[in-house]
Amino acid sequence: MAITALGYLELRASSLDDWAGFAPRMLGLMLAERAQTELAFRMDDRRQRVIVSADAQDGLGAFGWEVADAAALDAMAARLEAAGVAVARGARALADRRRVAELIVTQDPLGNRIEIFHGPEVTDRAFAPGRAISGFRTGPLGMGHAVLTVPRIDEVLPFYRDILGFGLSDWVEQPFRATFMHVNGRHHSLALIETGKAGMHHLMMELLSLDDVGQGYDLAMAEEGRVATTLGRHTNDWMTSFYARTPGGFLVEYGWGGRHIDPATWKAERMDSGPSLWGHDRHWAGPEAVAAGRRMRMEAAARGERAPVQVLPGNHTVMPGACPWWDGLRAAE
Repeated sequence: MAITALGYLELRASSLDDWAGFAPRMLGLMLAERAQTELAFRMDDRRQRVIVSADAQDGLGAFGWEVADAAALDAMAARLEAAGVAVARGARALADRRRVAELIVTQDPLGNRIEIFHGPEVTDRAFAPGRAISGFRTGPLGMGHAVLTVPRIDEVLPFYRDILGFGLSDWVEQPFRATFMHVNGRHHSLALIETGKAGMHHLMMELLSLDDVGQGYDLAMAEEGRVATTLGRHTNDWMTSFYARTPGGFLVEYGWGGRHIDPATWKAERMDSGPSLWGHDRHWAGPEAVAAGRRMRMEAAARGERAPVQVLPGNHTVMPGACPWWDGLRAAE
């Protein structure tokens, strides 16, 4: 699989000041650089993960999808050209601005700008979050996942699956149509939701601590209208999360405990229990959608549906006193 991760995201913003406040205070991103027309935010040792560029209107600027090296980039350019998709080499000035060694530029069937790159810049300067968080789960998994709204999934899916080589994770038909795709061990790095319109639905950022998410939820709840989807847990990637409205109008999913898969052996299937095990009232979708989601969750709960909690090694401790057998086993080690 040529694409290895979602490396960066560029956003267009009518107010840089709004993002300069929201991203560090709410999300815990580090403001790494600020120019008159651009902000650059860090999540880890990369020089930048989220780029916000000044524009007359808010919206998506570009997706930055990563490949392993120059040979993989050349192969991807050839693959796009063979499929009849226009592709261009990114100028040196653009590569420098994106803090990468080299990139190519194309677009998906909806006109979303796609930048495919290799050689991201890293820094020895320690990551200093905008608020007290333990950090983001990134590394080989990339910066998180992105979800697009599309008029019709069938018109967009072949580009990502057949040309770019994304793997199909699973899909849902109710209470809305959505398809989820992976490029690494993260359950999905991209998803498409069929809404009849094209746009950016949300960007997911995964935290290293559930408390980071809970404290972020408290911050969001303190601002009227900031929470778009309540705290809940997804059925397919097991993420415990909530969704906040950004200054750009789209959403940020702020989560913990995402599922790790093996792309080599993963088998896609239709998810019939709805998108969430519990919670996640989607206020942005309207009262009927909220009621439908609740009905599906109650039916799944009545069937006894549960999912494992997935945590990183070293990121959890079993509470002493909850199980005498376990306490005895640990004491004997």
